[in-house]
Amino acid sequence: MIAAGVCGLVVGGLTTLAIQGNARPTPPHAGGALPPVATTPEAPSTFLVWVPRGLPQGFSAQIAALPKIDAMTVVAEDDAWLDRSWSATGEVVDRPTRGYAIPLDAAAVDPATFAAFVPAADHPSVAALAHGEAILGATSAGLRGLGVGSSLEFDGEKIRVAAVLPDQLVGAAEVVVSSRTGARIGVTRQRYLLVRPDAGRRMSAPAFRARIRRFLPVSLGMDRAVQVRAPGDTPYFRAGDAVLPPIIVKSLFGEFAARPGTLPGTIEIDPRWVASHIGSTTMPVLGRVMCNRGIIPQLQLAMRRLVAAGLRHTIRSYEGCFVPRYIGWSDENMLSYHSWGIAFDVNLAANLRGETPHQDPRMVRLLARWGFTWGGSWIVPDGNHFEFHRAVPIPSAG
Repeated sequence: MIAAGVCGLVVGGLTTLAIQGNARPTPPHAGGALPPVATTPEAPSTFLVWVPRGLPQGFSAQIAALPKIDAMTVVAEDDAWLDRSWSATGEVVDRPTRGYAIPLDAAAVDPATFAAFVPAADHPSVAALAHGEAILGATSAGLRGLGVGSSLEFDGEKIRVAAVLPDQLVGAAEVVVSSRTGARIGVTRQRYLLVRPDAGRRMSAPAFRARIRRFLPVSLGMDRAVQVRAPGDTPYFRAGDAVLPPIIVKSLFGEFAARPGTLPGTIEIDPRWVASHIGSTTMPVLGRVMCNRGIIPQLQLAMRRLVAAGLRHTIRSYEGCFVPRYIGWSDENMLSYHSWGIAFDVNLAANLRGETPHQDPRMVRLLARWGFTWGGSWIVPDGNHFEFHRAVPIPSAG
């Protein structure tokens, strides 16, 4: 299940190769042991830069104006709502229930600047974006059963697929369009930057972060933070890179169609998907839970282990799992993984977002051991939040 989530560590993608040494092969030494070889780490070729809940106005322009920046591209990302799709031969592939649409993790880029961050062989695919066409990520294309020549429709805008590229080249987005096309289908929020220093410019990710943090306005409040990643630091170059990309979540836990909910910042998911993917059960510590059926055995095992370790008291309150909504209850953000029922909140009162977390570290470590990552370690801590990150073997009943 998690192979897709970690393959970026192997493939590398984006032309941002992991930091490597320059050692040359050494012939066998007569004494049996090899002499030490001096190596010099290469400077990172590309940095990923993102700010929680989107880049502030003017931030990208200030970074572009820094000296010794060779190339930069801005990536907007939002949920684009798919009404219908067709294969290259014209057969309907996706047709949600009337009144519902399928949320796709969509990225919008300037083809001229984005091309600098993909291999030369893929430049024609990127150039096609300028003509109103789209690129699918490989996992997205596989999930949909679509390829080159197929079409997607978002709110009446029909877009032809020009290419399918590896997930690592498109930040694991499901679909990529140009900034101009993105504006027509609601993909406008700038989420992250790809920045390439001049050749030979030596700077670490922490040093670059310190250099650009001054560009963040104080008005951001708790979100006045910036993350900078170098190649090898993260499987996919995308905002919120500490969690699984939506396409991996869909591959593991299902894809739904939805529509706006009655409350601000919420969605209403097609009841047929809810009936087949969301289950309710009683488990130790948490009591009655409603979560994705795919995580229930793993979560139940984690709670049993918590009790066995004498740590039942570390969870004093449970605030829910399946809650179809956007992050922060605002449709300016991406969909929350509570919408898939793979995240849960505990001890909310003492662990509000942006405040110093007060969870028992023994409980946090135990949940991590059983596949659940903790929001308290994010650059803006969300200490009450845990979500599925990897599968673990479930012992048989015998």
